Amino acid sequence: MTDGTVLRYVALGDSQTEGVGDGDDTGGLRGWADRLAELLAHDRPGTLYANLAVRGRLAGQVRAEQLAPALALRPDLATVVAGFNDLLRPGFDADETAGHLEEMFAAITGQGARVATLTFPDVGRITPLARPLAPRVRALNARVREVSRRHGVIVVETGHHPVVTDPRLWSPDRLHAGPLGHARIAAAVAQALGLPGADDSWTL
Repeated sequence: MTDGTVLRYVALGDSQTEGVGDGDDTGGLRGWADRLAELLAHDRPGTLYANLAVRGRLAGQVRAEQLAPALALRPDLATVVAGFNDLLRPGFDADETAGHLEEMFAAITGQGARVATLTFPDVGRITPLARPLAPRVRALNARVREVSRRHGVIVVETGHHPVVTDPRLWSPDRLHAGPLGHARIAAAVAQALGLPGADDSWTL
């Protein structure tokens, strides 16, 4: 990735990608996507980065509001992470949620960009009150893997590693990553993308 060309990276998503839990609205959010952009810029100086993520957005809203602006930026790399807000809602439908993700995957890869996404951890392993969500998390992760395979999307498997239950990685609400958690997510994506120096130490 050091051929001298400018890399364009665009991040789409909700609060997780926006960076909630890593910094605050007064001092500014950082988040895993910002951290990943820094790693990319270290490898490719001059990297251009746009974070389009907005907290609270459902997968369909991410598609409706962020896809067109992302395509207009002609990214070389995009991360698309959405769906967690959907599975918190009473009428959650894994197929519908994954369908919105697939539309984004198809459109962005159709422009020739690499796309990466994440699987979600079972938050019931972090906070007992969330244990009823486990079947939904498994269903959504399975569908994310399925639609990703169809479009050559890189799936960063963060959910099944024991480290995700470490409370130090989570913000007090136990729904968003804290600074250390965001750093681990960035490292996981960097490894999946094959960035120089990236390894599996984020799992330890």
